[in-house]
Amino acid sequence: MISSADKRRQAPARKADPDTKRVRSAEDFDIIIGFLGFWALVLLVTTIVMEVTGQSALGWALGLLAVVLALWGILRLRKKLPSRTTRRLS
Repeated sequence: MISSADKRRQAPARKADPDTKRVRSAEDFDIIIGFLGFWALVLLVTTIVMEVTGQSALGWALGLLAVVLALWGILRLRKKLPSRTTRRLS
């Protein structure tokens, strides 16, 4: 049996605020953008090194193209979401 003191200690159940979910979603997109940006930079450096040393860089360049296109798509989707600082005032 739960005492009344235990009930007061428990956090009240909150309804999910749709705006809060959208802000969390925007933050998730920011993480993905950072991840893709890092790998785009790594692939760019690798492609340049392969080209300068005279080795085949086609695979690296195609990988770079794929990452850049994914980054471009994520950035377009991210623009539709609110910024991280946007909060609904009650």
